[in-house]
Amino acid sequence: MIPINRTYAPVQAFVEELGRCGMRHAVTSPGSRNAPLALALAAEPRIEAHSVVDERSAGFVALGLAKLTGRPVALACTSGTAAANLMPAVVEAREARVPLVVMTADRPPELRDVGAGQAIDQIRLYGPFAKWFVEVGSHEPERSTAIHFRALACRAYDTASASRPGPVHLNFPLREPLAPIPEELDTGTWAGRDDGAPWAAIGHSQAGPDDSTVRELADAVSAARRGLLVVGTTRAPEETARAVARLAAVAGWPALAEPTSGLRCGPQAATGPVVAHYDALLACERFTGSEAPELVVRIGDTPTSKRLRALLEGSRQIVVDPDLAWHEPTRTAERLERCDPALLCGRLAERVAERRPRPDHVWLRSWLDADGLVPGLVAGAPEGFEPRIWNAVAAEAPHGSTLWVASSMPIRDIETYLPRADKPLHVLANRGANGIDGTISSAAGAALGSERRVFALVGDLALVHDLGGLLSARQLGVELTVVCVNNGGGGIFDFLPVAAAADREEYERYIATPVEVDLEAAAAMAGMPYRRVEKEAEVRAAVGSPGLVEVRTDRGTNVEMHRSLIDRLRAAISPG
Repeated sequence: MIPINRTYAPVQAFVEELGRCGMRHAVTSPGSRNAPLALALAAEPRIEAHSVVDERSAGFVALGLAKLTGRPVALACTSGTAAANLMPAVVEAREARVPLVVMTADRPPELRDVGAGQAIDQIRLYGPFAKWFVEVGSHEPERSTAIHFRALACRAYDTASASRPGPVHLNFPLREPLAPIPEELDTGTWAGRDDGAPWAAIGHSQAGPDDSTVRELADAVSAARRGLLVVGTTRAPEETARAVARLAAVAGWPALAEPTSGLRCGPQAATGPVVAHYDALLACERFTGSEAPELVVRIGDTPTSKRLRALLEGSRQIVVDPDLAWHEPTRTAERLERCDPALLCGRLAERVAERRPRPDHVWLRSWLDADGLVPGLVAGAPEGFEPRIWNAVAAEAPHGSTLWVASSMPIRDIETYLPRADKPLHVLANRGANGIDGTISSAAGAALGSERRVFALVGDLALVHDLGGLLSARQLGVELTVVCVNNGGGGIFDFLPVAAAADREEYERYIATPVEVDLEAAAAMAGMPYRRVEKEAEVRAAVGSPGLVEVRTDRGTNVEMHRSLIDRLRAAISPG
């Protein structure tokens, strides 16, 4: 009940207001100074609170949960280095446009910079990575304080989710009593609106394109006989994917579908000319030489593929981004449209169909035919070819499952070799800052918000980097299927010039950094079943239930097989 005492009452009003705004999940870590935050979040009936011991892991759990649900998630911790440990997740949330409401407990001003324990400078601790910062302050237990905290909660929730979503940071300098010891305070002083509505209801209208924009873009698309739609990560992948598939079909353009776009796996993959293996195709002269696209319309974030980015740099390009986040590393786009991509593509499809465009069907057919060659080449590669392992997991994952893919080599393999399929799969990854940290914790967070299985696809370094995530998953009571390709170090580096240029011994010690970890013991520590397998058929059987699946491969052989497949693809596309 609000209020408990003069310390808790403002926090309780703040948290209740978050619940009224629509918040449904919070992640907390233990501490004394943040007890009012954690206990208030746990007591709010509209919010499900999840406790994670390690703040670094907690940050990524909250991030994974917010990314999957699309709603802001509260993230609360105690003062000092606890707050600093949230930094990696805050950075990723900023870069990946994930809404978080970060609530850090702090010492009151008189206990700062005087040697008090767990007191560091937390003012603007996350610097430019926090979309908004507020030093909440300490206030007398009166009506103006209640109004301040309720309005603050509404603004925090909206700021995290509106426009370009991201993390907001509220620093709570809390004085004693930190324990929930009852105190005589007037209940009416702390009440919210009688009808249960938020203190400040904030309206949002979808930013649809105006008629002139649709007309101009429809003219441009219709005039380009050889065009490309490039689709990266978006906030509403299913809606956007359906609209993009319709536009690609009427324009007669290939739609290059990054795996996290939602276009590659699901019914929409069969309704339009979707190309999955563009990264492999762009290694072939046929697609980077004389037949360059006349126009590229890019939707969402820029895909990972370096080959695709090189193509974009030399192409006439229009970017569609509802936040206009300037996610445009080529810096060559001639036009950027700030509007909802699903609305724009839907209206463009109607207008382009009216114009009866005359696309270059040979151009379209060349992309689709070449794309169709790749799955057979992957299936024919020897055992131990790592993309076969990831594809086997995707093939066995139940309808509607989530694949959380580690940055570095796994996401590149998925981008290059995961085939399109009618089965809906949610492919997620921390591609904002592209770090490998927090992969297991992020997958655990996604599992909290998902009704379907979550599969974490990781290399050995990413797993070792987040072994605490296995413990967090156990503490949270979620079941993950973790598939770890253990090739004895950072496999991505073997594809880079440093592998050939550096002294081999120093390369292994300081770059590849193989780490001998007993993954069976790690699984036992986390209370997870463990299976070690070698062949693709064994992978398919092993991922049918939760647990840690280890697949041993050889880094050097895997590199050779990657290069061999590209050579075979080139020969198949341009025989003789």
